Amino acid sequence: MTEHTIRGKQVFTDEIEALQALRERLDASFDQAVEAMRKAIESGHKIIIVGVGKSGLVGSKIAATLTSTGAPSVVLDTMNALHGDLGIVQDGDACIAMSYSGETAELLTLMPFLKRFDMAIISMTGKANSTLGQLSDVVLETAVEKEADPLNLAPTSSSTAMLVMGDALAVALLEARHFTREDFARSHPGGSLGRALLTRVSDIMRKEFAKLPATSTVLECIVSMTVARAGACVLTNADGSLAGVFTHGDFARAYQKDTEVGSRPVEDLMTRNPIFVEADKHAVAAVKILRERRIDDLVVLDAERRPVGLIDTQDLVRLKLI
Repeated sequence: MTEHTIRGKQVFTDEIEALQALRERLDASFDQAVEAMRKAIESGHKIIIVGVGKSGLVGSKIAATLTSTGAPSVVLDTMNALHGDLGIVQDGDACIAMSYSGETAELLTLMPFLKRFDMAIISMTGKANSTLGQLSDVVLETAVEKEADPLNLAPTSSSTAMLVMGDALAVALLEARHFTREDFARSHPGGSLGRALLTRVSDIMRKEFAKLPATSTVLECIVSMTVARAGACVLTNADGSLAGVFTHGDFARAYQKDTEVGSRPVEDLMTRNPIFVEADKHAVAAVKILRERRIDDLVVLDAERRPVGLIDTQDLVRLKLI
């Protein structure tokens, strides 16, 4: 093991130990912070994040996480705030002010102006008794015994502690607000999860597919699949309900045993009671079935359990749903 690898592992150890110590110190202040944020969001307001230097950079990530999980958040630049950007702050908002020392001059200059608003100020600092802590309604103390660098100077363990504290706030807040996967999807329509949760099976299924009566022959099914450019043929009963499915794989296996299989009734070889999905379900349901069952084709049924479509795994790839 090289000297660099040893040092790298030590950084991991130091930061993990810092987080474990921080976890043990979480107390009622954390609950108060989450409730203050919940009150702001549920009253139609937002969360303001302020910080300088590394704290400000961590604050940008916390704001992004909060916003993506349904809690609108904005980063307020401490310098620009004094030159007009303070107009973004409103009564009813909640503010997270971040400074490890709690004595950052630029932030403390801004604090009296933030205090004029009717909003909860939550500080994230390594020194609870600092000036920032004394000016706050709720103090989340993020002190670490030491930084991970050998000089004990560079913000490493301390910035990680702030980052994880922000994640903890975001997760606790989304649970308190009963934030769902569907809520998350509405904020992420460009991602595969968002598309899968916002799209219905009926929107992505093939409406033109190979479908024949179960009394058809294997050869007729093969021809139908070829015309439809599909890997499966859906078989129906006399009343139009689903009887089974016959795939190219089924044909290949049967042909190895009987080269005259084409003339046989397909109902002798089809898969009866195949896996299916309802047309009105979210596309994510189809994605889940295809992944868990490890199948390539999925029959889509309407409310009367009649086949109305087919989903091919390749369709999901093309639509970027997987």
